[in-house]
Amino acid sequence: QVQLVESGGGLVQAGGSLRLSCAASGRTFTVYAMGWFRQGPGKEREFVAAINWSGGSTDYTDSVKGRFNISRDSTRNTAYLQMNNLKPEDTAVYYCAADEWKVTTNRAAYWGQGTQVTVSS
Repeated sequence: QVQLVESGGGLVQAGGSLRLSCAASGRTFTVYAMGWFRQGPGKEREFVAAINWSGGSTDYTDSVKGRFNISRDSTRNTAYLQMNNLKPEDTAVYYCAADEWKVTTNRAAYWGQGTQVTVSS
């Protein structure tokens, strides 16, 4: 009932920046929280960042604090992840996520297909 499509991934040199976008469609009126997860090679999917409906509440995993910023547009149907000062360890498939209540380290009702981010040293 809710579809999420990520875009903006690519190859970037360490220290560079990328901006990921996540467009939600379908029953978007049911979406309260949106966020981002990532999964690197040989790793479990991990929580990266989340944002609530108003954008007034955000959460980040420690490894990206001060470097990444999550936001939503005025329609609240698109989420963004601005990634600055990228490091090789940030290399992963990044997944957009959404939930009718809350996006946490282990919770999300809807998932995008993922977009590859590769950071070269």
